Amino acid sequence: MSESPTAKVGLFVTCLADLFRPSVAFASIKLLEDAGCEVEVPRQQTCCGQPGYNSGAYADTLPLARQVITAFADYDYLVAPSGSCVGMIRHHYPRLFEDAPEWQARAEELAQRSWEITSFLVDVLHYQPDAAHNALQDKTLTYHDSCAGLRELGIKQQPRQLLRDTCGATLVELEQPEVCCGFGGTFCAKMPHISEQMVNDKLDDALNSGADLLVGGDLGCLLNISGRASRRGQSLEVRHVTEVLADQLGDPAIGEPSS
Repeated sequence: MSESPTAKVGLFVTCLADLFRPSVAFASIKLLEDAGCEVEVPRQQTCCGQPGYNSGAYADTLPLARQVITAFADYDYLVAPSGSCVGMIRHHYPRLFEDAPEWQARAEELAQRSWEITSFLVDVLHYQPDAAHNALQDKTLTYHDSCAGLRELGIKQQPRQLLRDTCGATLVELEQPEVCCGFGGTFCAKMPHISEQMVNDKLDDALNSGADLLVGGDLGCLLNISGRASRRGQSLEVRHVTEVLADQLGDPAIGEPSS
């Protein structure tokens, strides 16, 4: 257990977790509670607005950003299982409100207490589990660094540290771990042929690594990679890092049919 004072955390679930992989949100809650946090999930939260923002629809993004800022006003921290969403909240919300000083101040205040979950556990709580659960003792895994988490938030060693300390994992690195998988939010829809080649390269890299399991921190990337593996008829177990850390490996991996 962490020795840090109890933190009141608002979990930002993310759209992809809500719609495609709720187990990521439940795993996140378990991890945060195990680390000594009081966790709530604000019911009024919405999409962070990133798809619209990335498409230049700033006017449509503003009400979504205001909704998130309001929903998480009373928490010590906003924590999300996504570097992409946290990167949006931390770096882009203040820019959205350059013509609205009051909202910009609120956006900047929220930005300072918004964290991706592995970074929060390591960098804020200095979390160390009581004992490793050895969930991966018979597996070799590799880790995919998502672009937003890596470049906007500096997330690199934090998930790897937790996987070793919490799960006793054996990690092998991809040959090109910092190269985009081709998802890129709306990029994969706007430039599908380029995106397809990028995810093919990422999948080949993962398969060539010899890993049994590919783990990552952003569901968009993981859905993209597992979906491509399925379409190519290749077997690769893909899971979100929170599910692995929380020892929730009994459910089907991403892209696998329910039993």
